[in-house]
Formats: sequence, structure tokens, C-alpha cells
Amino acid sequence: MIIGKVVGSVISTRKNENLVGNKFLIIEPIKSMAHAGDRLVAIDNVGAGIGEVVLVATGSAARIGCGMEHTPIDAAIVGIIDEGVKLE
Repeated sequence: MIIGKVVGSVISTRKNENLVGNKFLIIEPIKSMAHAGDRLVAIDNVGAGIGEVVLVATGSAARIGCGMEHTPIDAAIVGIIDEGVKLE
């Protein structure tokens, strides 16, 4: 799991048929995490927006967590964090 901030979005007009209708967001992991500095693209199934702090599942947990086991997903936003995370 990764905690990060949504810093942008990705628009794709052509994609795998299982991904049609899904929103993609760019996540910047918080500085204290192992992936700090490496932005990633995650599918959004919880309605997150730019500027929000989110919880991201990666790998097979991303597919299972959003109920898309047969979809090519490597990262999925599984929660929006309201408080308790210091981003610095």
C-alpha cells in the first residue's frame, strides 16, 4: 500500500476494453515512503480528486481490491484519507 497525493489526471481515448469508463489519476507518494519521488498512475474507483491524499493498492491487490481481477491494473486508489497523514 502507498499513501500519496493526487497531482493530476491522465486522459486516454484508446485503452483495454475492461478499462473503458474508468478514471486515471497521477499519484505522488509521500516523501517518507519507499516509492517517494516516483509518480504513478492509478485507477480511481472511489471518486478522488486532485489535491486529495489517497491510499493506493498495488500489484494483484489492486485488481482484487476494485473487483477487476481480469483487468490490466497495477495500481488502484482504494481510499481517501481525511486526516492523520503529514505530507512533509
